[in-house]
Amino acid sequence: MHRLGELEIMRVVESEVPIFPTMSFFPDADPAVIEAHRDWLMPRFISPETGEVILCIQSYVIRTRHHIILVDTCVGNHKTRPARPMWHMQDRPWLADLAAAGVAPEDVDFVLCTHLHVDHVGWNTRLVDGRWVPTFPNARYIFSRTEYEAWLGRYRAGEEMPVPEVFEDSVLPIVESGQALIVEDDYQIDDGMWIEPSPGHTPGHVMLNLASGAARGLMTGDVIHHPLQLLRPEWSCRACEDPGQSARTRQAMLARIADTDTLLCPAHFASPSMGHVLSRPAGGYDYRFLGE
Repeated sequence: MHRLGELEIMRVVESEVPIFPTMSFFPDADPAVIEAHRDWLMPRFISPETGEVILCIQSYVIRTRHHIILVDTCVGNHKTRPARPMWHMQDRPWLADLAAAGVAPEDVDFVLCTHLHVDHVGWNTRLVDGRWVPTFPNARYIFSRTEYEAWLGRYRAGEEMPVPEVFEDSVLPIVESGQALIVEDDYQIDDGMWIEPSPGHTPGHVMLNLASGAARGLMTGDVIHHPLQLLRPEWSCRACEDPGQSARTRQAMLARIADTDTLLCPAHFASPSMGHVLSRPAGGYDYRFLGE
């Protein structure tokens, strides 16, 4: 647990493994840059055996004086994901790990999904008696209106989607239950806690700003996936719908928080994930993990 002012932040990790070949995950990546930084990229962030990026699939839990907020809900269990074999029909102890962090599903007041990709909405629901029901019965689930309407339009039009089952089993049941809170892109969740638009990875992707006293934090979802993008912020991953906009959003975010006390809370950096962005004299950025 990390304290940010009066806020408490915890991570609940679902998985942390080598997952995608680096050069296919980042289509613009330059092998020479990776080799030049091999001493710190491997083995912590890139597997030297397979050449795959190591990604942490996790949720953040925020405790305030008033609420418990869960940010992003990983992949989930028992979900049909044939397009992503590594996530197909998972059976992981994420709920038990959440309980070990002192949080029962009934305790959660808000669930924020930074966007509606497969690895950010999975535990929105769980399978009960053959039906997908909200995992957090007392929570309001916050979806950006821009994001939700984009995916809803595609779903209704029968358009091809990267993982077509996701909207049906992890988003629609929340809407049908009446627990969805569809909000504008500057919505304030709690004191010192508000979202802002950060498009590119998806049309309505949002980040979550945290402020408590003088302390600041930023939960960035998939604005940045991997420490390689600190070295080369212009490298967008293959899952970004608009790579150019994704790069501009990422560059603006990094420039804004570099060399400040703002705590970066990225979705997929290897453990311990959270840290501070530092400018590099030669360009790009370094990273100082909490506790290091």
